[in-house]
Amino acid sequence: MTLVEFPAIALAAVVCWAAGSLLQIPAKNSRIFGSLSWLFMLSGTLVLAWFLTSYWIALERPPLRTLGETRLWYAMLIPVVGFLVEYRYKIGWLKYYCMGLATVFLGINYLHPDVFEKALMPALQSPWFVPHVVVYLVGYVLLAASAVSGWHNVIQNFRGRRSEKGESMSHYLALLGFVLLTFGLIFGALWAKEAWGHYWTWDPKETWAFISWLAYLGYLHLVARKTDPRKLQWYLGLSFFVLLVCWFGVNYLPSAQNSVHTYSG
Repeated sequence: MTLVEFPAIALAAVVCWAAGSLLQIPAKNSRIFGSLSWLFMLSGTLVLAWFLTSYWIALERPPLRTLGETRLWYAMLIPVVGFLVEYRYKIGWLKYYCMGLATVFLGINYLHPDVFEKALMPALQSPWFVPHVVVYLVGYVLLAASAVSGWHNVIQNFRGRRSEKGESMSHYLALLGFVLLTFGLIFGALWAKEAWGHYWTWDPKETWAFISWLAYLGYLHLVARKTDPRKLQWYLGLSFFVLLVCWFGVNYLPSAQNSVHTYSG
């Protein structure tokens, strides 16, 4: 399966998520509709998982080289976070935000289609490449969910409907995301040493990865200082913008034109 089939796959996933979301309305009074709703929502994610697996086989390499390929993984993984949160915390609203974000990224890929290319430059043939990218992807997914949860909590606080369970959820998502960001930095340094001979060169991508790590380290320091959790929801919501700059915004900076990470554009 190649990118030719992507529009149909993306449409199928979005239709499944939308149908599952709409079925949540009658599901409040019917277990049958509840089961159908989950069947559709899970099917949307499974369709993307099937496409990524097939695409991996067709490429004969992990589909993790370009921004478009990482967006596919992001679109597949972030709804899973919403589903798991509902299972763990019994909080149902996050999954709708997650499916919405996944739809946005599928839309970006549709409007800016990737190029089918099997070639993998020598630097990306390192055994550290896949662990580095996968760990970062999952970390970004968790931190995106944490940011969405943070903004939701901010709105709820304005409406006088504070949810300590929601604040706890956003905290633990951020904590897990930070752990993965840390491993991502370590794996990236090991990869850089093998590929370019240096653990760290203050390349624009590396610099922004470090800045984003510091942003979430700052969050943990504020937590340790027992800062009001309501204020921390603002912090989590705004910190994710730093990650977005690191993920793809840095590619548009003049200093990134000579970056060793230009392969990911």
